[in-house]
Amino acid sequence: MSKAWIGIDGGKTHHWAVAVDETGSTVLSRKVPNDQATIEQLIADTTRLAEELTWAIDLTDSSTAIALALLHRAGARVVYVPGRMVNRAADSYRGEAKTDARDALVIADQARMRRDCTTLVPPAELVAELATLVTHRGDAVGDRARLITRLRVHLTGIFPGLDRALDLRKRTSLVLLARWQTASDVRAAGVKVISAHLIGHGARAADAIADRVMAAAKAQTIAVRGQATTARIVAEIARQILALDKWIKQVDHELAEKVAAHPAGTVITSMPGMGVTLTAEFLVATGDLANFSGPNHLAAYAGLAPIPRDSGRISGNLHRPIRYNRMLRRVFYISAMVAANVPGPSREYYLRKRAEGKRAVQAQIALARRRVNVLWAMVRDQQPYNPTSRTNIPDAA
Repeated sequence: MSKAWIGIDGGKTHHWAVAVDETGSTVLSRKVPNDQATIEQLIADTTRLAEELTWAIDLTDSSTAIALALLHRAGARVVYVPGRMVNRAADSYRGEAKTDARDALVIADQARMRRDCTTLVPPAELVAELATLVTHRGDAVGDRARLITRLRVHLTGIFPGLDRALDLRKRTSLVLLARWQTASDVRAAGVKVISAHLIGHGARAADAIADRVMAAAKAQTIAVRGQATTARIVAEIARQILALDKWIKQVDHELAEKVAAHPAGTVITSMPGMGVTLTAEFLVATGDLANFSGPNHLAAYAGLAPIPRDSGRISGNLHRPIRYNRMLRRVFYISAMVAANVPGPSREYYLRKRAEGKRAVQAQIALARRRVNVLWAMVRDQQPYNPTSRTNIPDAA
């Protein structure tokens, strides 16, 4: 047998591997625990199946990290078959059963028939580190939002006036809540003590905040059932958020160092709207720009190149694609939204699109698409952002 395709249906505890030949017939089907020894044995066994092997996988997250590392070390060609493709293709196969073996067969067969599957290459060590930091930072920011929601629920139950007097997203409010949580405690402390405590933690407008808090405390004299326990929980959550903020700040510092160490990091961060976090997400989402043929390819990968959805006499219907990188689209959209509020070429372009009759979201997407070309030219030429330069910027498709 000259060629074979091996599909891997990835999982946390085990994978399922199915190999097919050039006719699509199954020549191997095996359940493989997610550990190094068994995966290495699978790779060794499949080398005897055919002269040319292509591996296909539907997941590229932590559950398949060991398998991908071993395949790359072995010099294997690995392609990515998206889960959406597998899901839709599975309907065209005989039977309605849903098993890991069947999914692996579909993955292998799709890799055999299709020529548009992306080849997976191992990321550079710096990009891999950025990916881990970006993921952990995103989780921490999500945890912070959930904790603030939980804090507001508990605080509203015992002291709603304090919830209205404070902005729970700010550090000063959290510092105060870590010390005082009930109306009686606030009244007992007094304005001077609260103000001095906030000033000691670097708070601004401490006197005004203390006055608002005291006014809220004087307006409530009743104590609800279970107030002591709820107050303790409020204080604990406030401390958790403060600790989380400190950890996020450390991650941001590490991200800044690693982005600065990347060859394109300084160039990308020079563009208005592209801060350290968005630049790190951009580097993670794109990996190596050499994988893209040009800015139009990058824009399509980011979901910023509309695709036609025509039928019969109906034409000119452009829609957002279904398959695109969500993280990359988010990077360009948020950076465009930020840049549109800063005086300069980006804001001028945004206002011009608004004057043409486009809605705000449409103008921001148009600006995001334009900035793909600008960013591509900057990285290509290794030149920082220059608002007066208009040379060598490719036109949008």
